[in-house]
Amino acid sequence: MDRATIIGIIGGLIIFLWAIYMGGPLSAFINIPSMLIVLGGVVASTLINYPLSKLIEVVKILKVVFIEKPMSSEEIIRTIVNLADIARREGLLALEDTASQVQDDFMKRGIMLVVDGTDPELVKNILETELAFLEERHKEGQSIFETMGALAPAYGLIGTIIGLIQMLNKIDDPSAVGPGMAVALITTFYGAVLANFLFLPIAGKLKVRSKQEILMKEVIIEGILSIQAGENPRIIEEKLKAFLAPKVRETLKERATSSESGDSLAWR
Repeated sequence: MDRATIIGIIGGLIIFLWAIYMGGPLSAFINIPSMLIVLGGVVASTLINYPLSKLIEVVKILKVVFIEKPMSSEEIIRTIVNLADIARREGLLALEDTASQVQDDFMKRGIMLVVDGTDPELVKNILETELAFLEERHKEGQSIFETMGALAPAYGLIGTIIGLIQMLNKIDDPSAVGPGMAVALITTFYGAVLANFLFLPIAGKLKVRSKQEILMKEVIIEGILSIQAGENPRIIEEKLKAFLAPKVRETLKERATSSESGDSLAWR
């Protein structure tokens, strides 16, 4: 599970509920018609805006937000360097057996293209095209939640207007004005909370996840092309580390040094 997302949602709910409870009864903020206007309106407009097939995929998209499966840059670089070492010692055809053990489908596809003797430029074009369409699919998922985030406050305002109209119809009864105004404002509250507490943050998390995955796939493309070109494994490793932030490079360097020390001690 993605701890940041879980902590953010639970922590936010606790803060909201505690702040409301300190100022008055929680029941004052519960209004079914207001919920129906905001949620129903957002769902209806989203259905109009996107094909049903895209909305069905929202459940799969949400898994990306709540279930953290980050691609390890260390593991990817280590795998590519190992593949480069095999190709350098035994030839590119020897990678076919190793490819079956690779977990990442994108990397496996690239390796098989190299094994099949595909022209390097064509390998690059195929993998970059797949990466481009992957990015487009990710943007579609992000746009769904961005759209919902834009719609929620609008429907909150619509609900408020409806509540005000209903309140004005009872203007002759002063005792109904206060509660009616409160109900009207609750709808705006629902819209603002849903947009800024759920929909837009989810879109932001999807964007971060997408950037991480695209970066790792760019590393894979560069690594596969370097293997096909017959470059030295150590040169490939240094080249791939250039894609990473300096802090991540230092972490990889420290782990590599620690691993080498451990191997040395074990040999002794």
